[in-house]
Amino acid sequence: MTSVYLGLVHYPVYNRNMEVVTSSVTNFDIHDIARTCNTYAIKNYFIIHPSTNQQEIINEILNYWNVGYGKECNPDRNQALSIVKLVNDITECVSNIQKETGQLPIIMTTDARTYSNTISYKLAREELLVQEQPILLLFGTGWGMQDSVMQAFDYILEPIYGVGEYNHLCVRSAVAIILDRLLGSPWWK
Repeated sequence: MTSVYLGLVHYPVYNRNMEVVTSSVTNFDIHDIARTCNTYAIKNYFIIHPSTNQQEIINEILNYWNVGYGKECNPDRNQALSIVKLVNDITECVSNIQKETGQLPIIMTTDARTYSNTISYKLAREELLVQEQPILLLFGTGWGMQDSVMQAFDYILEPIYGVGEYNHLCVRSAVAIILDRLLGSPWWK
């Protein structure tokens, strides 16, 4: 299986009024997504955020758990957060992966909407098994990434549908569900 990376995009994303904004980082997204990424052997978890104010908050949280009292107090949290990298934008994220692997990653992303390049989880899982290029899974915050940005990616995973009519999962839940669908043990066999 190829190396898989994950990115959490805070810009350009939509707000509830479908205006392009930069979303704020949440402490839960940093911790919980890092823990899920480690569970599924994700190489690096990139927090993609252009705001220096927000980057200071992110760095303060990471430093607390990676070099501060939190490292001694909770080594499991330190282990989970050790794969987190902070970058300004998607381009910098891709560049980091290319420097590390020598290859441009195939970019898969997610959305609650469908696009012309939407693929099923079955096909995406098969792609992960045979692909030699690294894979970057991108998740948008807010109400999803800007449409024009989405069109530039290689694949967009089909929306997650539950049994109810409500369809607005928090990104932490979406990450956990999607990583299990793509990388979890094939329980159905």
